[in-house]
Amino acid sequence: MSKNKKIIILSLLLAVLIVLSRFLSIKTPIVKVSFGFIPIMLCATWLGPKWAVLLCVLGDLIGATLFPTGAYFVGYTISTGIAGLIYGLLLYKKDSDAYSTKKFILRIIISVVLVSIIEGMLLNTLWTSIVVGKAFYVLFATRAIKQLIMIPINVIVFAFIEKALDKPFNKYVRTDND
Repeated sequence: MSKNKKIIILSLLLAVLIVLSRFLSIKTPIVKVSFGFIPIMLCATWLGPKWAVLLCVLGDLIGATLFPTGAYFVGYTISTGIAGLIYGLLLYKKDSDAYSTKKFILRIIISVVLVSIIEGMLLNTLWTSIVVGKAFYVLFATRAIKQLIMIPINVIVFAFIEKALDKPFNKYVRTDND
C-alpha cells in the first residue's frame, strides 16, 4: 500500500477517533467510557504499529488542544501511544490473509487485555491520581471494574467491525495498483 493511501486512511481514522473520544463518550473525572478504541485498532490492523502510535498521539494532542476537558497532561499521551503500539504489534495484518479467524480473535483478546491492564488500569490510573490528587488505590478499584466490564465489549465490537470491513478494505484499499 502506498504512503499516500496510508496517510489518507490515518487522516480519516484520526477524525473518527476525535469524534468518538471527545464527543461520543461518557466522561467523569475518574472514568471515561468511549468507543475510541475502534479507529485505533483498525489503524493497528491495517497500517501497523508506527501508524497506530502516530494516530494515538495525534488524536490525543489534537483532541486536547481543540476540545480540552481539563489541563493537558503528557502522561495520557504516553499511555495512548503505548496502547497503539500494543495493538499494532499484535494486530497488524501485512497481508489480507495473515491470520486465521481464530488466531486473529485470540490476538484481539490478548491485545485488549494487555491494553486494559497496562494503559487503563495502571498508567491512566497513575496519571489520574497525579492530576486529581487522590490515592492510586482508591482510583484503581473503580477503574479496574470499568476495564473488566469493557474487555469483552471491546473484543466483541472490534471483532464484528473488523470482520465487516475486512473484505471491502482488501478489495478497494489494499490493492496492487497504488
